[in-house]
Amino acid sequence: MAKYQLLLPKMGESVAEATVIKWIKNPGDYIEADDAVMEIATDKVDSEVPSPVSGRLVEQRYKENDVVQVGSVIAIIETDEPEKTAPAPIAASAPSAPQPAPASAPNPEPQNIPGVDQLATRPQAAPSPPTINDARGSTRFYSPLVKHIAQQENISQAELDSIPGSGADGRLTKDDLLAYVKNRTGSPASAPVHQTQQSGMSNGASTAAQQAPPPAAPKQEAPVSGQTRAEHSKSLTASGADEIIEMDRMRRLIAEHMVMSKHTSPHVTSFVEADVTGLVLWREKIKNSFEKREGEKITFTPIFIEAVVKAIKDYPMINISVNGTQIIKKASINISMATALPNGNLIVPVIKKAEELNLLGLTKAVNGLANKARTGKLQPDDVKDGTFTITNVGTFGNLSGTPIINQPQVAILAVGTIKKKPAVIETPEGDVIAVRHLMMMSLSYDHRVVDGALGGSFLSRIAYYLENWDANRQV
Repeated sequence: MAKYQLLLPKMGESVAEATVIKWIKNPGDYIEADDAVMEIATDKVDSEVPSPVSGRLVEQRYKENDVVQVGSVIAIIETDEPEKTAPAPIAASAPSAPQPAPASAPNPEPQNIPGVDQLATRPQAAPSPPTINDARGSTRFYSPLVKHIAQQENISQAELDSIPGSGADGRLTKDDLLAYVKNRTGSPASAPVHQTQQSGMSNGASTAAQQAPPPAAPKQEAPVSGQTRAEHSKSLTASGADEIIEMDRMRRLIAEHMVMSKHTSPHVTSFVEADVTGLVLWREKIKNSFEKREGEKITFTPIFIEAVVKAIKDYPMINISVNGTQIIKKASINISMATALPNGNLIVPVIKKAEELNLLGLTKAVNGLANKARTGKLQPDDVKDGTFTITNVGTFGNLSGTPIINQPQVAILAVGTIKKKPAVIETPEGDVIAVRHLMMMSLSYDHRVVDGALGGSFLSRIAYYLENWDANRQV
């Protein structure tokens, strides 16, 4: 029996590590070649790690929520192949034990963390263990889940760095942090200073006063003594109160990205209504023959993308990003297309160099990326380097919307549902009212660098290309 070392594969040029989300196979399970062994998450996408060999899983090297470097051994699989040579012993990863800090060692300077008060006047306490650096030798790495719990529990960066970790290479795991929080509750030495200030005590307060439990921060839900927020949430649900649902990892990332965008860019939204009757009738005429010939369904999305690409060529200052006081004009037009996932979350795969693709190429790119998104097959490189985003709110029956800019881009287009409406048509014989296919479009743009004239003209140009569609066009 040979033992195969399953490595964490490279998932993109800019991805150096991933977080273990869930083990799909457990020790003792038999794995067929190409079966998924585990689910991992990067800061961009969630994906599965398949096994290139068949065999039995004998060892899991990492636990859920551990952060793993690309190229690290994540599992050992025993195959039916005979061993050609004696395999090298497989060293089990063990957490490095923290060394005791000298009594005179100063506490590390607290770093800025959004929503966490700095402990500049923190009461004196016993010396803390030293900061444990990660495998890269830089600032200690924390998984998104650990950082979220730390922020919820008002744990400063300095305090977080002092907590010993039991994960690989001394990493701090969720269990380590929850155990620390449980023991920390009620301790005056570890209470955030803003709670002490809110209680009205000065730095010269008596020892007895300092030992009194700090009052709960205003407008915050105070957990029951000795409970973490997660435990308190469970107790609320069990008692028949409102259900409390913790955001999953992707939803937290989306939330942070949206809040950051609104803080970064002053949003302005312009609207236009386009008469797409000719386009609708053209697609209805060619869609069956197109699918039969190409094996692909032609939707409206690649048609919208083609119009956007043409308009960007006319107004290239929409295809930019901002770096401080610098405007970066992009060489390629990379179209991000917002895609709803089955679990309700949203992901934005990118069609690279869309200006080089014809309508057939755009159709295949749209269908391929949408299918990969819905089946969880997207790679990190599939969602990076977008320069302009399109979101189709008409999919949900909405007439229009005011989308939030996908940073670091400066504009995003929302297309609404196409509806039949009465409209005034100008003819040489006079105006007539006819039933037309009308669609609302809205463009949100960053008013730091895109003024109303540019944003409005760009949006009108998209409408122009859609309204003047060639009814005899061949694809």
